[in-house]
Parts: sequence; C-alpha cells; structure tokens
Amino acid sequence: MSLKLLDSNNVSYYDLNNQVNIPLNDKIQLNKDKDALAAFLKENVEPNMVKFTSLQEKFKYLIANDYLEEEFVSKYKMSFIEKLYQQLENAHFHFKTFMAAYKFYAQYALRTNDNDAYLESYIDRVAVNALYFADGDEELALDLADEMIHQRYQPATPSFLNAGRKRRGELVSCFLLQLTDDMNSIGRGINSALQLSRIGGGVGITLSNLRGAGAPIKGIEGAASGVVPVMKLLEDSFSYSNQLGQRQGAGVVYLNVFHPDIISFLSAKKENADEKIRVKTLSLGIIVPDKFYELAKNNEDMYLFDPWGVERVYHTPFSYVDITKEYDNLVADPNIPKKKIKARELEEEISKLQQESGYPYIINVDTANKANPIDGKIIMSNLCSEIMQVQKPSVVNNRQEYEQLGTDISCNLGSTNIANLMDSPNFGRSVKAMTRALTFVTDNSSIDVVPSIQHGNDQAHTIGLGAMGLHGYLAKNHIEYGSKEAIDFTNVYFMLLNYWTLKASNEIAKERQETFAGFSKSKYANGSYFDQYLEKNFGPTTKKLQELFK
Repeated sequence: MSLKLLDSNNVSYYDLNNQVNIPLNDKIQLNKDKDALAAFLKENVEPNMVKFTSLQEKFKYLIANDYLEEEFVSKYKMSFIEKLYQQLENAHFHFKTFMAAYKFYAQYALRTNDNDAYLESYIDRVAVNALYFADGDEELALDLADEMIHQRYQPATPSFLNAGRKRRGELVSCFLLQLTDDMNSIGRGINSALQLSRIGGGVGITLSNLRGAGAPIKGIEGAASGVVPVMKLLEDSFSYSNQLGQRQGAGVVYLNVFHPDIISFLSAKKENADEKIRVKTLSLGIIVPDKFYELAKNNEDMYLFDPWGVERVYHTPFSYVDITKEYDNLVADPNIPKKKIKARELEEEISKLQQESGYPYIINVDTANKANPIDGKIIMSNLCSEIMQVQKPSVVNNRQEYEQLGTDISCNLGSTNIANLMDSPNFGRSVKAMTRALTFVTDNSSIDVVPSIQHGNDQAHTIGLGAMGLHGYLAKNHIEYGSKEAIDFTNVYFMLLNYWTLKASNEIAKERQETFAGFSKSKYANGSYFDQYLEKNFGPTTKKLQELFK
C-alpha cells in the first residue's frame, strides 16, 4: 500500500492521535482522539476525495474505468440505487474514532490506480456491498445496507474489501487444508497455500498425517525430515504470496499432540530457537484429544505414535484415528513405532510457550466431534480456531492431479456486533439478511485453483456467522463477566443466532429444492440436533428465550 496519500505534508492528526496517551492532569486525553478524527477527515479525506455531480456519473465512471463490475450494478435501476443511498445518508453514520477512519481509508476504500485520490467513502463501500450481495433483490439490498450502516453486521475483510470490484481477490476469509503422508500431497499443499494466500485468505494446514523426523522412507531408516522443514516452506510461501500487496499472507499449521515431532514443532516458535528451524510469522496450533488431559492429570507417561505406522495398520491417515478410543491398542501394537514422554512435561512446555508467544492455539478435537451434527470427522481448524468442519483426504498422483478428490474447507464468514444487534428493531430479520448475504458468498466463491476447496464448498455451502463485542455489551449493561447473568445472556444470544440462521438456511433449501451433501445422515435430518434445546436439557435459557419473545 502506498502511504503517499495518507502521509501528506503539514498534517496534524498524527500529533493529535499521539497525545491521546499523554496524560494531562493525570487524565488520558480522550478528546484528542475526536480532534484527530476531525483533522484526518478535513486534512486528508475531503481534499483527496474525487467528486462527482451525481450517483449516475459516479457509477458510470467507476464501471468505465474498471473499478467496479458492471454486472451487479445493472441488476438495479438508478432510481433504486439513489433510494438506497438516501437510506444510508439518513442513518447519519460517522466514524467514532480516528483509528477506525484511518484504517478504512488506508485498507478498504477504493482508490485511483495511482493511489493519489479516494473514489469512495464508507457509505459508498456499504452501498456496493449491499447491492452486490443482494444480487438484484431490492428488499434484501435495503436490509443489508441497514444492517451494515448501523454496524449490526460486518462482512469478513475479504468480502467487504472485494465486493463489487472489477479487479479483486476472492470473497472468502480463510481456508483449511490437510496434507497426507506423501510428497505429492505436500507439494500440492504448498502450491495450494501460495494460491489461496494470493487471493486474500488465511490458510490453516494440518501436518498431523506426516511421518515424524527419522521415520523410514521406502524401508530406509532415518530418511524422513519431519514436519519442521515443511513449516519453514509454508512460512516462506505465505511471506511471498499476498493479495495485490494490500494484505499480507497468513497461515497456521496444526499438529496432534500425539505426533512424534510435537516437541520440535513447539520449539520452532520459541524466541531463542535456532534460526534454521525458527518460524517467526507462521502461527501454530495443536490438536488435543481428551486422552492427553487424562494422562497429564494423572501424571502418567504418554506415547507418541508415528503416523506412517498408524496408517499402515489402520489404513487411514493419522488424523482420522480416534486417539482417545484407540490409545491402548496403539500402545500395545508392536507394528506401530512409538516413543514415550511425560504427559505433564509436555503440558508444561505448551504452557510456557503460550506465556512466551501466545501460541499454540488449542483445538479440543473430541469435544468438537461430540458436538458435530454432520456425518464425518473434524480434524483441525483455521487461522483463528473458530471453524470446525468435517473433511475428507485427497489422493494426489505424480502429475499433481487428484486421483481421489477430497473435501477441504472455505470459511465463508461474517460477524454480528452483539451490542448493536441487540438494538435491532427485528433480530430475526437482521440475521436472515446476513444469512442471505453469506450464502451469496458461498455461491460465488469458486476456488478452482484448489479443487479440494472448491469441491468442499460446492458440497456443503457452509457459512459462519460469528459475534464480536460480548465484553463491551456486558460492560455497557453492568453485567459482570462470567456471572450467571452473563452466561445466561450468552446462551440466549447464540441460541437466537443459531435459530435464525437455521431458519433462513431452511428457507433457502426449500426455495432451491436442494440440501447440502450428507444432509440425510446429519443430526439435522433426524431432529436429534435440537434435543439440546429442549427445556429438560436447556431449561433456564429456554425460559429466558420464551420471555424475550413475549
């Protein structure tokens, strides 16, 4: 990103912003933030904004000069676009902080090719998002515009940034990939990481299926290099590949705690690690079955199992073996290579690294699979450890072609703002509009550079509608974090969110006369998914929900 536009001469907003944290009479100067915001808009945004005499002239110019796609705009009459803009203007949106405005104009606002001028305001970006995701549905476009301008809904960064642009990356936030224990899969996986990073997504990759360092290859002992060299290759890939220079590549690698390379995996993130193995920008996550906690609690030894040996016995990649269930069998089987460490010492290593670096992320995989309503197995998560979906492994041949196309994951995400959504005039209508917008993302994200991702998205059309600002809502309403009242509110909020997304998805399925792949084997199909919400199992929250609907 060019800083020429944002760092023009004779500006005061940086100085004003810096004064916020300089106490005056023992008080933080919060008013300086508002002064910095006003100065930024006056000194930077207003003089550098390209002006148009009308919306019609603006859209005509943006389309003619390849800034916006013509297809989505042509689905609406200009009179409707003017109506939508008037609705947005009537909301009287204004940035609340200097950093919010600075970040928008630095990273999101459409700019001229030479980066010397802005082509859109926040209202323009919201309008384009609403028009684009509504796909010609005027009522939905108005609803989405209302949700975004009142900040009840925020599309994921790639979606908000790229919606409607002629030259853009993809709309999807992040992706999940798995590698299997062969060089073809590793090579294809690194290429996939490059391609996905290029189009703007964060990438999660599980290395759990790869054989450990020193394992045999074709019967030759000590030949395998383990997971750390693959981590280094992936880190370099993410550093190299970014989205048109606007967004740095980002990735996370996951490893099962019962993998023989777990200690070297964790050591690669330490500050004092050898530079040959140290990873600086790559994030780390670990996949933890319940058996690990049992062994650590009892201060017992734990065995680490080499994936190549496990796959040779179980005829399935290591990720798909239930370690908690099979642990004793794995220990007893002489055909499976293993080594012994102290479970509690590994737990201490994990704790120390978290204190030092914030890593690793932790996925309690058995808990995830117990809650999973879909037929299949969850084996990993994404860069933010928020997405858990079933996957199937692919088989890649020597020509780097898929002999067996598995299912990997694209995370089609958006977020609600809890405090603002609680002020919505119609909670259900708000969430239904968001679900429609996210469904558009799944329909229009064809990641053909990674066929396993494309296949997974086509099969599932999965969306993720999250939430932010819980602590702010609780503080605003003087609710102690972690109190019974706070827990009850959180249960009710997410129950409502879940209900309205499922209702909207059900309506879309009926309209299209189709379901996601594997629906008939899911807990949704037989109704058992909803048992958790029956009063006998969820009594206090259900009663509060009933009160809320009165």
